[in-house]
Amino acid sequence: MRSRHLSPLLALGLLLLAPAQATAEPAATRSATPPATLQTAVLAGGCFWGVEGVFEHVKGVREVVSGYAGGSRSEASYDTVSSGRSGHAEAVRIRFDPRRVSYGQLLTIYFKVAHDPTQLNRQGPDQGPQYRSAIFTANPEQRRTAKETISQLSRARRFPQPIVTQVVPLQEFYPAEDYHQNFMARNPLHPYIVFHDQPKLARLRALYPTMAL
Repeated sequence: MRSRHLSPLLALGLLLLAPAQATAEPAATRSATPPATLQTAVLAGGCFWGVEGVFEHVKGVREVVSGYAGGSRSEASYDTVSSGRSGHAEAVRIRFDPRRVSYGQLLTIYFKVAHDPTQLNRQGPDQGPQYRSAIFTANPEQRRTAKETISQLSRARRFPQPIVTQVVPLQEFYPAEDYHQNFMARNPLHPYIVFHDQPKLARLRALYPTMAL
């Protein structure tokens, strides 16, 4: 975590082989969605700044919050998580409209755009278990989708190395400090964002242009 301050993804089946398709949605439709229809995904894949920034640009996503998952409430602070001993992973909570984007499609973007699922306890320049690749599932259906997604990607050999993503039940999600929220949007010229995270947005738009905002 300290180093980044000092230095400058699955609908099952066909989505494994081709970019996902989705229709554009007017801003009025986005804001008019009843909250009761939204679902939640919690994903960890390295620094939460970039993961948050990617999913903030996906159609059908209503809210993305950076935070911590995997540890206790008392350990859910930036300094403690940065030590690598808290049990937490930097994660994002995604609230989405399943009528616009499915949980499987979010996993497509998670695996293919938001991070590298073959890196164990690290992501790019950031090292430690707090940067692990993990899917925190809210129910058996999410767990089944995540496991099937990993299995299909592995069989298809979509990555040169084995996928190391953990699939674990979500116990609790703790929002991170305010200054971490919407970090990419608020700091587009931050060296870490420019070097590590802006390319993810370019990849999202190139692979899934109809899903990207």
